[in-house]
Amino acid sequence: MRQKDQSTERTLLLVDPDHDYLDWASKHLEAPDVRILRCDNAQNALKVCERTTVELVIADIVLEPFDGLELITKLRATQPDLLIILTAGFPGTAQIIKATQHGAHDILRKESLTFELRTAVETAWQTIESRRSANQQKRSTPQQSSGSSGGQLKVIGASRAFQDVFKLVGRVARTDAPVLVTGESGTGKELVATAIHDYSPRQKNTFVPINCGAIPDNLLESELFGHEKGSFTGAAARRAGRFEQCDNGTLFLDEIGDMPLPVQVKLLRVLQDGSFSRVGGNEALTSDVRIVAATNKDLAEEVAQGRFREDLYYRLNVVELKLPPLRERSEDIPLLAEFFLHKITRKNGMARIRLSGEAISALQEHRWPGNVRELENTIARSCALASSDVLLAEDIPIATPILRSKELEETLNKLIAIAPGDTNLLQWLPQRLAQQVLEQNDGDKQRAAQLLNTTTEELTHSANP
Repeated sequence: MRQKDQSTERTLLLVDPDHDYLDWASKHLEAPDVRILRCDNAQNALKVCERTTVELVIADIVLEPFDGLELITKLRATQPDLLIILTAGFPGTAQIIKATQHGAHDILRKESLTFELRTAVETAWQTIESRRSANQQKRSTPQQSSGSSGGQLKVIGASRAFQDVFKLVGRVARTDAPVLVTGESGTGKELVATAIHDYSPRQKNTFVPINCGAIPDNLLESELFGHEKGSFTGAAARRAGRFEQCDNGTLFLDEIGDMPLPVQVKLLRVLQDGSFSRVGGNEALTSDVRIVAATNKDLAEEVAQGRFREDLYYRLNVVELKLPPLRERSEDIPLLAEFFLHKITRKNGMARIRLSGEAISALQEHRWPGNVRELENTIARSCALASSDVLLAEDIPIATPILRSKELEETLNKLIAIAPGDTNLLQWLPQRLAQQVLEQNDGDKQRAAQLLNTTTEELTHSANP
């Protein structure tokens, strides 16, 4: 029988097979009002929690006789408000998502514990105090999604920024809330959308991706909602749209910012009451579809410019997952490069190719405006041109970045919009354009000059005439 601890101290349980780690963590987290208990296996952890009131558990994910994920399930079956932090030597994407779905408060990399453990524990104590003061009712045990093994997730990242994305995926996948995935082109938005589906209760049903920017405006409505025979030229037969095709599944609307306004109106209706009709038809149809949308545009700015409906924006943006660009997670570049090397050489029946330390450094120093997609293309070119089984820095054909015409047009339009009314634009625009590109590239003059196809000296003169 579990007895209540009458002490006013907060109780923390450390669970890890490494006794040296237990010694370090006990000393590192020592505090006057904290009672620290410790054990080296999962079964003993259950026994400790049965006889003592424990508020916070920090456990390794690799334990005997069962792992940390099963320990969470067993503990939260009787103590749903117990906070549990998992630690792992090198947590993979699937581990992070599963841990979150099992109810882990956080998951930390062991190599980062020196810097992160105390902060994570202090945050956990604050959460415990907030719950206590708010007198919240205890929640039931979080359920795993059916088939919790999920799919083979192809999103790779060990950086803290990407781990935070995985944790949000784990939380939001259990719900049916619409999700808006944002980030630059090439950051992996479709892969994250796939992960949300693969770890959700809908995982056995259909996942349908559709690129709203790749389909002509006059056909997009038919693609989404279907059409009746004879509703327009070429409509030789009735056709079910994507909403009908993925009933009980997930519909991924990529490049949602390019969706024309008339189609936005019909999409809004589906999100509001779940009903729609085919093009040229009057029959009211319903479909149980979970919406995940993605864009590399600033939808708030699109709303302000009248190009995107404000009501639809708020319907889609219930949960936002913002993907960090590759330049903000350079520690993931070696992992991604090795993954692409293995994938490309295996696909083409090539001999194993390795990256030298200098080649990895060259990859990490590049800013990757095309993000992961650009990195994969670079590795593919390197493999195609490889003259040995080791890639050196000079074997990495990093492309000179260019400023795409669409991006230049958008930048110019923004500058013109903020220009003072009495300004001579022919004199003012070059200076502001140079300053803007410099700001967007964190003051990197060499990269900004490459983007503007000029020299660093000319760039400096334009930005500061």
